[in-house]
Amino acid sequence: MTLAEMSSTRDPITLFMAGDVMTGRGIDQVLPYPGDPRLYEPYVKDAKDYVVLAEVRNGQIQKPVQCHYIWGDALEVLEQIAPDVRLINLETSITTSHEYWPDKGIHYKMHPKNVSCLKEARIDYCSLANNHLLDWGYPGLTETLDSLKGVNIKISGAGENLQEAEQPAIISVEGKGRVIVFSYGFSSSGIPPSWAAKKDRPGVNLLHSLSARTVRHVKEQIDKIKQAGDIVIASIHWGSNWGYAVPQGHIDFAHRLIDDAGVDIIHGHSSHHARPLEVYKGKLIIYGSGDFINDYEGISGHDEYRDDLVLMYFASIDPISGKLVQLQMIPMQIEKFRLNRASEKDIVWLKDTFNRESKVLGTRIQLSEDNVLTIH
Repeated sequence: MTLAEMSSTRDPITLFMAGDVMTGRGIDQVLPYPGDPRLYEPYVKDAKDYVVLAEVRNGQIQKPVQCHYIWGDALEVLEQIAPDVRLINLETSITTSHEYWPDKGIHYKMHPKNVSCLKEARIDYCSLANNHLLDWGYPGLTETLDSLKGVNIKISGAGENLQEAEQPAIISVEGKGRVIVFSYGFSSSGIPPSWAAKKDRPGVNLLHSLSARTVRHVKEQIDKIKQAGDIVIASIHWGSNWGYAVPQGHIDFAHRLIDDAGVDIIHGHSSHHARPLEVYKGKLIIYGSGDFINDYEGISGHDEYRDDLVLMYFASIDPISGKLVQLQMIPMQIEKFRLNRASEKDIVWLKDTFNRESKVLGTRIQLSEDNVLTIH
């Protein structure tokens, strides 16, 4: 049977992907089990202050909220589309540790008893190679790993040693195939170099360059595990928080991962707002997914990027070729620490912004009658 014939007999695998889910700090304070609110930031010393900022902006939050609250209207969308696999970048330590990392301005943590909020959205996988996982030291890392394993959420990108940190997550989709997710981080996202996992030290799966040598290293890892019909995702934490420009180095690296390493999807994150995306040789590249859940409500300074507007990415992938069959992007707006359906006016703003910034990559976004953004 040819690849084309195999593709015609296999249904696409639909993935839900989101960017940074930051359930610590202010979000943690409104959940059923708020942790110690003490912070060690230059200006804010109490996590409850972020709740106050949000309430000043949009009105009172009836605390405590139930765990499903923060997902808001996104839960209905997930129920309607019913993706096969649900993936996020979890940018929060799950711990009661007080060992905050010194000389680091921001420290996110969520109380372990609030981990059930991830199960409310039936999250299957969390990428952990990011710049907040070790905010509360190695005890915080261990407790995070244990908390996620305790609710049967798969992970990659961090571990008690380098071997664990490099291990991908393998997710089987009955009747369709497997999704394999590797998680990588770069110091350009703010990950301290000292966080890199070693043979005998816990940490994150940190890549040190965008070189051909790094691509070969990724390929070696993929070749050990990829089988025919597997979809391989590289979930990458890289780049700055603000701005639409995609560095040429990121573009070249993403293309080489597809051409040379056998990656089918690039799930990029770190930017606080959605960045341009590309379909390269039929494969989806999201250079920056943007935040999905955060406590930035009421914080000014980058208003022109509209980081209150976030996206749910639903990608349907052919399991044989790994190529994109369909991409739907559902816009949401964060208000009162809850995901709400975005207004038509805001959705048009997102479409126009995407088209302006993605034009250089040959990507054009269309808006359907039901306010869904799609790639043309």
